[in-house]
Amino acid sequence: MSLREHIESKLNETFSPVRLNVIDESHMHAGHQPGITGTGETHMRVQIVSESFSGKSRVDRHRAVNALLKPELDAGLHALAIEVAAPGEPTRF
Repeated sequence: MSLREHIESKLNETFSPVRLNVIDESHMHAGHQPGITGTGETHMRVQIVSESFSGKSRVDRHRAVNALLKPELDAGLHALAIEVAAPGEPTRF
């Protein structure tokens, strides 16, 4: 299972989203730092809409996603972009 698929699975199990995209953007960051070649799964973007985020602040939403994915960040995921919303809220995705 790829890291993208693993992240997608964890987000689905925890937040039961109505919409979810996990996008590997590693190729866009090749050469930004030594050792970042763009070939690994180092940069991910999470776009998620879930009832779990209703009534929560943007900071609390981001904290929830970051806490869930802390093991992946600790294991080498270099960057995680998070776009989060509750159902009915406007999104850019």
